[in-house]
Amino acid sequence: MAKYILKRIGMAVLTLLVIIIILFLLLKLMPGSPFNNERLTDAQREVLEEKYGLDKPLPVQIVIYIKNILTGDFGVSYSVQTNYPVSKLIVGKLLISFRLGFFAAVAGILIGVVLGIISAIFHNGALDTFTTVIAMLGTSIPAQVLALFLLFVFAFKLRWAPLTYSAGSPVLSMLLPSIALALSPMGISARFTRNEMLEVMSSEYITLAETKGVPRIKIIFVHTLKNALVPLITTMAPMVVALMTGSTVLENIFGIPGIGRLFIEAIQSNDYNVVLALAFIFSLMFIIITLIVDILYGIIDPRISLSGGARK
Repeated sequence: MAKYILKRIGMAVLTLLVIIIILFLLLKLMPGSPFNNERLTDAQREVLEEKYGLDKPLPVQIVIYIKNILTGDFGVSYSVQTNYPVSKLIVGKLLISFRLGFFAAVAGILIGVVLGIISAIFHNGALDTFTTVIAMLGTSIPAQVLALFLLFVFAFKLRWAPLTYSAGSPVLSMLLPSIALALSPMGISARFTRNEMLEVMSSEYITLAETKGVPRIKIIFVHTLKNALVPLITTMAPMVVALMTGSTVLENIFGIPGIGRLFIEAIQSNDYNVVLALAFIFSLMFIIITLIVDILYGIIDPRISLSGGARK
């Protein structure tokens, strides 16, 4: 197991280095300069170029860029907030989007898994029909439509929540957008859990366990659910990353100052440093989530090969 984890960590680090090099090359190919403030003198510009190693050969610049990225130095903003450090610009907005996406992902997946278990246990019954309808609604209703409905009913009519994001009450401000964001992962995880559990429950080794008198609750939660979680984790991993890196539409609807809105603003204003910094953060989060998923594979399903990561 330790060898498997170390190998996955090594692959994650290598992937991250490749991504940083690609981002560096993209930055070099883009027009303009990170220090495009007309008020800067030539001497000030030379000092900044020396600080970020832009006066050195290309291989040295790559090494300096990797070092700066890994230490959280993404340069300065071009236009979103002129000559302001990108790391300071991002950190507060990242925490807001991270908190929103985390709550939505955890709530949606947990509720979906519970619904999927209930649906599989009471297959073809009334509860199965009810949970299936809930899952279908979750995957069919767009998050922005539900967001507008929740905003109108609970914020505008009932006044139980603020109409727009309020720094004074962040938890209450996150409630409605979290519900809207959680709808899709709830529906998807419920359907996947139900289908995978039904497939596992119809397998021969489950039938054998039942004939041996293994308690039904053990069959469901130890044998069936454990094997059904592997494909569910695979499906949910990219969705969790997407939720935790900001939802542009919902952040605009609820006035949330997250990185989703910042990303669009940076693209529209050609603020390359901000765009590339956010691209790095998105990639880093995806790599971390993928690494966690790979490790969970080895824990949940011991049939996964420690050498190749595939089922034996």
